[in-house]
Amino acid sequence: MIPSLLRPGDTIAVVAPAWWDLNHDHIVSETKKIFSSWGLKVIFGKSVGPKFGQFAGEDNLRLADLQSMLDNSTIKAIIAYRGGYGVARIIDSLNFDKFLQHPKWIVGFSDITTMHLKMHQLGVVSIHGEMPKHFPDSSYESSINSLRLVLFEGIAQISAKPSVHNRLGEVIAPVVGGNLVLICSNIGTDTDLDTKGKILVIEEVGEQLYALDRMMNQLKRAGKLQDLAGLVIGDMIDMRDITGMPFGKTVQAIIQEHVAEYGYPVAFNFPIGHQSPNIAFLHGAVGKLLVTEKSVSLYFSK
Repeated sequence: MIPSLLRPGDTIAVVAPAWWDLNHDHIVSETKKIFSSWGLKVIFGKSVGPKFGQFAGEDNLRLADLQSMLDNSTIKAIIAYRGGYGVARIIDSLNFDKFLQHPKWIVGFSDITTMHLKMHQLGVVSIHGEMPKHFPDSSYESSINSLRLVLFEGIAQISAKPSVHNRLGEVIAPVVGGNLVLICSNIGTDTDLDTKGKILVIEEVGEQLYALDRMMNQLKRAGKLQDLAGLVIGDMIDMRDITGMPFGKTVQAIIQEHVAEYGYPVAFNFPIGHQSPNIAFLHGAVGKLLVTEKSVSLYFSK
């Protein structure tokens, strides 16, 4: 199920299902400016602004805010304000009955990975893409433009620099995934991701190398790697060692070790994740992954 493409005059909503942000006023101002330039009407939910510890308000507030936007048939897309942590605390209390009668785009990444996994479980395509937190940053211009192209035209094509660590191949399959920590933390829950026959996308930020190995090992032990159609590795930002106790392997070597026995294409260096550019893709839609020595791409046709 693919939500309708946006048109000028449509109404979208911005909600904060996870963390709040100190730079609230500037983010809201820039978000209004950008979405208005696209011809959209923007509603900011009640969760945009409040603070409860690290969260954008208490669980009940964030839950009620997101639920009201899911239920509102006049809203054509819901954009997550930012990531952090919090979606997992409310996801099981959401009701999607009205949403499924009038499906709309769910947009975000990082902690919003849990929402993408839920959308995939429901059979609804969503958008793994940039969020308002980075809208004031001019370095994210191409990321924001890629989001506009997906929302209005259904166009999503991502290229990556070839890497000696890649495994060559070509495959057409549904594309799923997102933040590696969130994929792993959802294993064994109601939003456990079915990866069989899928192109899996993973990205991560700020983790120790041993933790990356632990997560890849968890995916393998849980059977999430053996039946993939392909593996796409996005940004692995600020992945580090314990001081004085190096793990002894690079990011690439860790990932390669855990998929070495399989034959599907593997592609590093995709501009997806916690730095600019963060190019939008259609989560749950069928994509074509092409990995050659000279070019690497992930393409979604209309």
